[in-house]
Amino acid sequence: MADRRCTHCPGSHAGERPCLASATTKARSWLLVEHPGPWAERIEDTDLPDPIAEALARAERHGVRAQFIRVPGRRRATPPLWVYTGFSGDTAPDGRPVTPWLEGRELADPAELAGLDLASVAAGRAPGFGSPVADPLLLVCAHGRRNACCARTGAPLARALGERFGDQVWETTHVGGDRYAANLVCLPHGLYYGDLDERRAVDAARAYHRGEVTLDRYRGRAGLPEPVQAAEHFVRAHTGIVAVADVSVESMIADTAVVRAGLERYRVRVERVDPGACGSGCSENLATYVKREVALLNGAALV
Repeated sequence: MADRRCTHCPGSHAGERPCLASATTKARSWLLVEHPGPWAERIEDTDLPDPIAEALARAERHGVRAQFIRVPGRRRATPPLWVYTGFSGDTAPDGRPVTPWLEGRELADPAELAGLDLASVAAGRAPGFGSPVADPLLLVCAHGRRNACCARTGAPLARALGERFGDQVWETTHVGGDRYAANLVCLPHGLYYGDLDERRAVDAARAYHRGEVTLDRYRGRAGLPEPVQAAEHFVRAHTGIVAVADVSVESMIADTAVVRAGLERYRVRVERVDPGACGSGCSENLATYVKREVALLNGAALV
């Protein structure tokens, strides 16, 4: 039975509508700050100590995506509080190749945030504010003030994942795409999954631990334009290549991409389609992408 509190279109949250190519397109650099809540609808409107409010303001100025995080199922008083920074892209804003990274540190006092170099984070450089984090972070949106469905679906999913993956799992604030709740973000690579139940979330987390993507309910990779996310998705589906690092979009002109997959390259043509409203009064963006062509390129075609 549908939950009457949900205002999203029928089929939302159950995988009945496509969610591919729907990851946030702007986030490549990250600031995660532990805050037990309650969280306001917009995190900057939360009642915050001055050092945290100032860090959020600096993050916005530098284009770093700020998220609150908290331990699933309980509200640990802060301080102390965990802070993480990270970068999801394979290239920095200046074109340098980058390996996605995370750093973490537990602060005894929020005032320590004043020493965090967020300009370096935005540039894809680890600031040395914390220690390198070897294990993934698994963020589950549970931001009920933003949308009730995120708390209804996300909070129990975060608890279930926490039982399996321990302190890698955090509840988090809005990640984009409430209609895809429950949403999971895997850092440092910024892999987004949506419409998750426990089984699919565990499969996605296990795949990420292996350095892989699972296409079931895969929304895409944060920081990439939607058509690029779509091209990556369709090449993975075509080739069966699931290693995170083994597929990358090398160029995209209009609707056509060149995608490297393993030792091969493919030309991919995608099209954005809009199925229209689900009913009168529907204001949701239901547009998605479809594959028009996936063709193997030989060496001559790339000259």
